[in-house]
Amino acid sequence: MIHIRNASEADFPIIQEIAQKTWPNTFSAILSPGQISYMLDMMYSTDSLKNQTIKNGHRFLLAFLQESSGSDVCIGYASYELNYSGENRTKIHKIYILPNHQGEGAGLALINKIEEIAISCNEHNLFLNVNKNNPAITFYKRLGFDIIREEKIPIGNGFFMDDYVMQKCI
Repeated sequence: MIHIRNASEADFPIIQEIAQKTWPNTFSAILSPGQISYMLDMMYSTDSLKNQTIKNGHRFLLAFLQESSGSDVCIGYASYELNYSGENRTKIHKIYILPNHQGEGAGLALINKIEEIAISCNEHNLFLNVNKNNPAITFYKRLGFDIIREEKIPIGNGFFMDDYVMQKCI
């Protein structure tokens, strides 16, 4: 069974560990090893995570799976921002599930929790960026997200994020 809880600064090492395990698997066919390494450093250093949460108002959630032994193991995370750009919409900034646990419902549970929180705050839609070549696009479409535009975002060091912006009305 999957359960979700809010993450705190004390959970940053868990988030960093999951990122290190998921990113190469998720992006090795899409991005160069140099870009993966650059983006992991840029987005997941402790200072960056502190900045995201304290300065930018991102909130992190952790997904746990109860093992047969009864202990819980963290298998994924998401981050989101309510009232993005002063509008009644919620941006999902990150959502990653350990590769060996994908398809077990953690991604759905995380998105459902973010949607529940957004609705309780009178938000009107969820949106996210996803690499144009990421197979997760199919997952997001199944959940009711539609592609609303394309974005090519420079992130430094000569690298870009070449994304679709997907949105779901709630």
